[in-house]
Amino acid sequence: MKLKFKTQAYQTAAVQAVVDCFKGQPPASKEAVSYRLDPGKAKKGVEDLFLGNAFRNADLQISDAAVLENIQAVQHSQNLPISEALVKTKVSRFNLDVEMETGTGKTYVYIKTIFELNLRYGWSKFIIVVPSIAIREGVYKSLQITADHFLESYGKKARFFIYNSKQLHQLESFSSDAGINVMVINVQAFNATGKDNRRIYEELDDFQSRKPIDVISANQPILILDEPQKMEGGKTLDSLVNFKPLMVLRYSATHKTTHNKVHRLDALDAYNQKLVKKIAVRGISVKGLAGTNAYLYLQSIEISPKKPPVARIEFEQKLAGGRIKRIVRKLGKGDNLFELSNELDQYKGFVLSDINAISDTLSFTNGVELNVGDASGDVNEAALRRIQIRETIKAHFDKEQALFAQGIKVLSLFFIDEVAKYRDYAQADEKGEYARIFEEEYNEYLNEVLELEETPYTKYLKGIATEKTHNGYFSIDKKSKRLTDPDIAKRGENAGLSDDVDAYDLILKDKEKLLSFDEPTRFIFSHSALREGWDNPNVFVICTLKHSDNTVSRRQEVGRGLRLAVNQHGERMDHPATVHDINLLTVVASESYKDFVAALQKDISESLSSRPRKADQDYFTGKVLKTAAGDVTVTPQMAKQIYKFLLKNDYTDDNDRISEAYHQAKQEGTLAELPAELKEYAEQVFALVDSVFSDRQLPEVGDDRKPKKNPLNDNFNKQEFKELWSRINRKAAYSVAFDSDELVKKAVAAINAKDAGLRVTPLQYTVERGQQVDEISFDAMKSGDGFRVGETRTEKYKQSVQSAVRYDLIGKIAEGTQLTRRTVTAILKAINVAVFAQFKTNPESFIAEAIRFINEQKATVIIEHLAYNPIDDSYGLDIFTDGQTKQDFSKAGDKLRHHIYDYVVTDSNVERQFVQELDVSSDVVVYAKLPKGFFIPTPVGNYNPDWAISFKAGAVKHIYFVAETKGSMSSMALRPMEDMRIECARKFFAEMSERFAVENVRYDVVDSYGKLMEVVK
Repeated sequence: MKLKFKTQAYQTAAVQAVVDCFKGQPPASKEAVSYRLDPGKAKKGVEDLFLGNAFRNADLQISDAAVLENIQAVQHSQNLPISEALVKTKVSRFNLDVEMETGTGKTYVYIKTIFELNLRYGWSKFIIVVPSIAIREGVYKSLQITADHFLESYGKKARFFIYNSKQLHQLESFSSDAGINVMVINVQAFNATGKDNRRIYEELDDFQSRKPIDVISANQPILILDEPQKMEGGKTLDSLVNFKPLMVLRYSATHKTTHNKVHRLDALDAYNQKLVKKIAVRGISVKGLAGTNAYLYLQSIEISPKKPPVARIEFEQKLAGGRIKRIVRKLGKGDNLFELSNELDQYKGFVLSDINAISDTLSFTNGVELNVGDASGDVNEAALRRIQIRETIKAHFDKEQALFAQGIKVLSLFFIDEVAKYRDYAQADEKGEYARIFEEEYNEYLNEVLELEETPYTKYLKGIATEKTHNGYFSIDKKSKRLTDPDIAKRGENAGLSDDVDAYDLILKDKEKLLSFDEPTRFIFSHSALREGWDNPNVFVICTLKHSDNTVSRRQEVGRGLRLAVNQHGERMDHPATVHDINLLTVVASESYKDFVAALQKDISESLSSRPRKADQDYFTGKVLKTAAGDVTVTPQMAKQIYKFLLKNDYTDDNDRISEAYHQAKQEGTLAELPAELKEYAEQVFALVDSVFSDRQLPEVGDDRKPKKNPLNDNFNKQEFKELWSRINRKAAYSVAFDSDELVKKAVAAINAKDAGLRVTPLQYTVERGQQVDEISFDAMKSGDGFRVGETRTEKYKQSVQSAVRYDLIGKIAEGTQLTRRTVTAILKAINVAVFAQFKTNPESFIAEAIRFINEQKATVIIEHLAYNPIDDSYGLDIFTDGQTKQDFSKAGDKLRHHIYDYVVTDSNVERQFVQELDVSSDVVVYAKLPKGFFIPTPVGNYNPDWAISFKAGAVKHIYFVAETKGSMSSMALRPMEDMRIECARKFFAEMSERFAVENVRYDVVDSYGKLMEVVK
């Protein structure tokens, strides 16, 4: 399999941020970068081999002030803190920081940046410096697998190599080649004291009496530091000076030292933009039960549509010979553990009295209560590891059953701290303790799965032998060829990690192979010291079979599995509607869910330290709102309005921190309306508010034990549901017959409208008059409090400013509306003279308003001329079962009567109330929450409606209804894109009803059951 890469907007933004810092730098000419390569002292007779030109990076032609101005513009456009000066270091005058969360493609981004800097400015010599062997091998692999992708985009390939002090001929090519050249080097190769490490600074006979560092530094390379926080020792920084770099670009998720930060994509951004997997945890809580030593482990509670819930419990049982064995059984209400254990005394009084699938609790008649994941009694190290291995296998099968049909291979990764626990060469079969436990637990669970009906998935499982489905990736002893523990660094930034190149090579060599269904390995055991080598996108379950320690943070523990998965075609599974249904990473912890999540969220919170915490007027002032019409800078007046809006609605507390009320209202879709002047920027304003950090924003870490399969019930088989489904399941393609003349007329009419037409705010300036206070202290003078303002007045600047700045009016509007210059010219020509005259008094405001008016009319024209044409395909009923993910029933409410599932998980209080009233309605026969895989294509993205409802014939006017539930019925409260998708859905259902349904399907937006009945009655 070959991984596929595509251009992604968020990665392009990170590339552009760096490239734009050098705007104004002219492309390098061949003459400007050409120099004579130092030939050294070659052996007699071969001197000519070392003569000739080499090519270095051109000097920066723009001034330091111009670079700083560019950096500030980049920071301003992203609402990052503005640098007051260039942060210079002993290594370089120019030091740029790019913050990117683990799993978002940091390596891809800096490789693309290399190509872009070459394209724009002609720079061609780059050195990627990494802190460890693991990262070095990973970077080299990334350069290999992205080569063809970048060849398609840039029409050239980069020449790349790993620095090796014994293969110095590669430095000749690095210098003399005019193309893009990339050297990858680990920090130990130039800052350690070993004989091989010192060679870079020595005059070498086998290098024509030259020092390798001199040949490298003559190229004035651009240094790219990957994980710079691990390379900040004084010795390392001193060594980096010797490279004489043109600039230093630093890429990390966790910068320790801040320079000029030009891009930020932190853990919160990555999660909210769905660029990484969601995280769920299976914790194990060891608890002591008063007065008993009975061993119990409550693994899960399972439900089915026609039977009461059952609990999967591990307990001890006395065998015929008197031996005690631990067994796992599914038990129901009334089962007696004393009897089932063959009368072991410790289980007297343990009769199951209640099994609650909503709260995931189990009660016994003796008052003992267990939560899922609780283990009690004799829970030693071996028992804990067996439970972890069993939970990993169960989590794996759960995911695999859902994802197999979508062509996604599921991998589970065990980290252990001793090879002998997996491969024990003292045993006849060479199986270690963990390998033996794994095969026992795997076979037991496999037999349960194979009892299900025959499917392509069960056939796939039958074709894999148990001993072939797990494999070990460790160091290999060069003499015996046996697996062995790797050498591990004892201290420093790489403490706890290995530098075994061969082990990493094997992991990386098998990266693509492991993604294929043809490869039987699904469960991987590896040494924890090799963890940095693992970045396989299809790792869905991670289990560390060792005690958590201070050397590995919880964030590092989950980091190995955050990348989004790929299917059998190598395509990323990143569709916004389903990305977090598919991409869910489960961590099987050796501690309780609560403890693991608290530690993980603490790690994440600390990594977000650079985020603002206060939503005050100062924070909002000067920030940029990114709109379709262009960037809008928040004025002091706008900032004051935002701040007062938050205060008025209790969206901030007394310390100006974002309150729970704001997050609750946002989740429910009931945010208060912004002041009239801010309404058109609602989406951008709320995004700005969201950029202020609060604990409520931390990524939700789910309890992986709570979600359960939600089986379909008898309502699914009702004829009424099948009739409803046959009317809405058609697939269609849309077309738009766009009429430019009509758009021109509508845009001109809207702009010229007497009351609601285009109006711009004249430029204003504020004059403040004040005087020095009577008594003034040094501190008051220093803080700027030595003067008191006596009078303030605001004046309007009515003169033309057109002569001061030249504007490409047509070009700017064409760019903001995605229309041709010809169409924009036609609109501007037809505008009233008085309206057009406003351009002179405030050009920026005129351009922004013109773009907004034109885009509004453009959307109207698109909707009016949108047509849906059915294709020869439709959604089958299997959409309700195939790939169905498990759901957390604690968010589901009571068991339902008319829904096709017994439980439904709602997204808001509005939906929850809607379901409660819908389910008890005597007019409703059956209804369904539509799965995310059911969508309608629109010009502004796919749209997934909420509900499909079938009413009793004769009870209402519209028997078949598709509903969208929203907290507010006002179209002003809906985002423009959302509003447009809804209008497209109206067109779709009207068209499909007209063509295929005798009884029409009605579609509408409702905010309650009462509103729904108003529409259908």
